[in-house]
Amino acid sequence: MDKVRTRFAPSPTGFMHIGNLRTCLYAYLFAKKNNGKFVLRIEDTDQERYVEGAVDVIYSTLKKAGIQHDEGPDKDCGYGPYIQSQRKSLYLDYAKELVDKGGAYYCFCDKERLDSLKDERGVAKYDKHCLSLNKEEVEKRIASGEPYVIRQNVPTEGFSEYDDMVFGHISVPNEDMEDGVLIKSDGMPTYNFANVVDDHLMAINYVIRGVEYLSSTPKYNLMYDAFGWERPHYMHLSPIMKDAQRKLSKRYGDANFEDFLAKGYLPKAIVNYIALLGWSPKGNDEKLTMDELIQQFDVEGISKSPSIFDETKMRWLNGEYIKQMSVDEFAEVAKPFFEASKVAGKYDYKALAKLLIPRVEVLGEIAEKVDFLEEFAEYDVAMFEHKKMKITRQLALDNLKAIRYDFADFEDWTDEALKQKGMELAEKLGCKSGQIFLPWRLALTGAQTTPGGATEMAELLGKDESMRRLDFSIDLLCRNI
Repeated sequence: MDKVRTRFAPSPTGFMHIGNLRTCLYAYLFAKKNNGKFVLRIEDTDQERYVEGAVDVIYSTLKKAGIQHDEGPDKDCGYGPYIQSQRKSLYLDYAKELVDKGGAYYCFCDKERLDSLKDERGVAKYDKHCLSLNKEEVEKRIASGEPYVIRQNVPTEGFSEYDDMVFGHISVPNEDMEDGVLIKSDGMPTYNFANVVDDHLMAINYVIRGVEYLSSTPKYNLMYDAFGWERPHYMHLSPIMKDAQRKLSKRYGDANFEDFLAKGYLPKAIVNYIALLGWSPKGNDEKLTMDELIQQFDVEGISKSPSIFDETKMRWLNGEYIKQMSVDEFAEVAKPFFEASKVAGKYDYKALAKLLIPRVEVLGEIAEKVDFLEEFAEYDVAMFEHKKMKITRQLALDNLKAIRYDFADFEDWTDEALKQKGMELAEKLGCKSGQIFLPWRLALTGAQTTPGGATEMAELLGKDESMRRLDFSIDLLCRNI
């Protein structure tokens, strides 16, 4: 195998779509697996769709995702510039060379004539009208300032064929392809032409991209052949679907990397999950680090079938990553979510982290799991009734009074010590431990579900606040027996 060189060539048109990120990831994994180079190129020739700040988003996304490019606009290794708009002068010269080699021609047709070629569906296929112009006439019309484009000269007969690394042998009738524009009237190249020139000049020999290019790749190859350049290897990837009918798209909800980060997914978990959308590792492990993905990645594992994006599965995987975090690590990544909740600045985030690590799948769940700490007010005392545990409102009230009395002078206000003393109280009262701890937790929180038990909540709240809430709940129960 030649020295592998892959590339990711995004357009700066907004946030990073999950499908684009997966393409980027596979190109990176393939290059690293084969000790090759991964190149970042910015394709900004479509100035109408250019979004200010989008280039920064590309860099930020790759950094957060742990994808490190070997070459790019910020790492010129002799193949730059790596931004297409800075390479503009190259394309016209190569287009003229392609004209000389018979692979392209000048076209002077105006909009009115092009519109006249449209069929009943509004689709126009160019009829090679300007291919017959001789060199003298072309030069004369250019010299007079007449607007023109340069079109590819696609054969009208036969087939164009190539072998794809995923889909195998591909054959496309030449008559199904059009003489597309290579250089626009403003002198800027179209996506198709700039790609071929840039990939060749940057020595990209493995092109990894979406399956939508599978049938148009022969047009690229015709240009490679006309120039006398070696064709790259191709790896086309099936789409990621929202469901059986719809592609994953912004219009159907979260579809980009930043969306999922905002919801509290960890970058490593997102990358891990999208790696599995269309590729299956040989082993049974689904939780894979970047190094493990690199080691295991192979083309044989790539599926020809579209993959369904299952956020439930990604939530589970994200939860597995969270469970392996230390308290300090969780507190750090969760800080923005604590700050956005009602408990911001009021509790020890590390103490909260200890409770939440085994109980959240995404960081976005933090607010709903901790806001009750600041929402303590009158609540429905029917929560104290529990048939299975044989808890009535009266039993709850009696046990809460016992807790209030027994713990009044207790100073070791830690989870472990409180739990031990609670067990001793249950034994002294001759009741089950659950008949102590469940009413106690409800009395401290006023919430049906909490991220920790009674003693964990008590430690978090501290003795003074715990006693205040205990008094409040005893009074509330007294009024609603």
